[in-house]
Amino acid sequence: MRTLSIFSSLNTTATCILAALLMARLLTFQHADAATTQSTSTAKRTGTKLSKPSKKKTALTKASKVITGKAFGNSNAVKALAQEIAHQQQLPLAWVQQQLAQARLLPQILQLVLPPASVQQKNWSAYRARFLSECRIQAGVHFWRENTLALDQAHLRYGVQPRFVVGILGVETYFGQHKGQYRLLDALTTLSLNFPSSHPQAQERQAFFQKELGFFLKQQRSQPSRSPALGSYAGASGWPQFMPSSIAKFAVDFDGDGRIDLINNANDAIGSVAHYFKAFGWHADMPTHFEVNVQAAIESDMAALLAPDIVPSWSVAHLEDKQLVLSEAGKSFDQPLALVQLHNGGDTPTYIAGTDNFFVITRYNRSSYYALAVIELGLAVENAMALAGDTKAACP
Repeated sequence: MRTLSIFSSLNTTATCILAALLMARLLTFQHADAATTQSTSTAKRTGTKLSKPSKKKTALTKASKVITGKAFGNSNAVKALAQEIAHQQQLPLAWVQQQLAQARLLPQILQLVLPPASVQQKNWSAYRARFLSECRIQAGVHFWRENTLALDQAHLRYGVQPRFVVGILGVETYFGQHKGQYRLLDALTTLSLNFPSSHPQAQERQAFFQKELGFFLKQQRSQPSRSPALGSYAGASGWPQFMPSSIAKFAVDFDGDGRIDLINNANDAIGSVAHYFKAFGWHADMPTHFEVNVQAAIESDMAALLAPDIVPSWSVAHLEDKQLVLSEAGKSFDQPLALVQLHNGGDTPTYIAGTDNFFVITRYNRSSYYALAVIELGLAVENAMALAGDTKAACP
């Protein structure tokens, strides 16, 4: 997994939020359930862990039962954390302590946040197949038809084509069907107070969740939920599986009803995903990637070209000088490209040349597998829109 030094070109605030967003996705994707990132994305991240295809499945399976322990009560740890959050978020101390005291331990998620015991071989073909099932595509067609106006408005405001927003929501939560089953107050408090010390980054991760808990409580104070807010075990919520800090930074009241609701309001989810892309540098109408043939390249050149990973670093002329053959559209592209490698198990890897827009998609989840699945699912839904009928009812 690459370090956050690659983000030095971003301003300090954006970098901090991006780091938080990615860390959350890493935790969730390591143990994502059936058809959702139950992140995040998630919650979020790459490297070898996030891009493991076997952690994602398209079958809709019954959610496991949430095991709830005792309330945390007014322990010294609760009081200390309440004071810190109240100070950081400018919230009433008594109210914060009351919220934390009534939160309940979720023992099962303490295992879920630990690194996986083994690393499985990555396989783009298998990963792609799980997300581009006919049922998921048809669910996307239904979603697009139901939300055409909001998707078009997001395109006009942020320059993000509908298919990319549709791709994100389809991969993240199967278009809202899998938004998470854990009470966010319980999950975030559990990870803030009882994060497993056996984790190799326990101190850093626990501090991260304490900050996320603070953002969550501030949002609950200003906009109380009518019922307990639910989400992933790592604290991500809603159609787009945003962490609380991402909600604070990127979520928008897209329908203008005076309330930001990513859990029940598809309009707000659509606008927030498009705003997220725009905030990280999305270029309207720029392609995301090009086909590339690497058969003539020598091994040492390939190693150097792959070293920057998904960060666009090479000109078309440089790639061609190293004997790579781009598609006709790619040959005329005048901005930096990244040579992206996607493993196919024991078969020959797949290669693409990624643009800045491909890189932007990986800001949602730092994984080339994830980004290409989002792109291809969105395109498949767009193509299916031209066909008559809607077979969503025939799918589980």
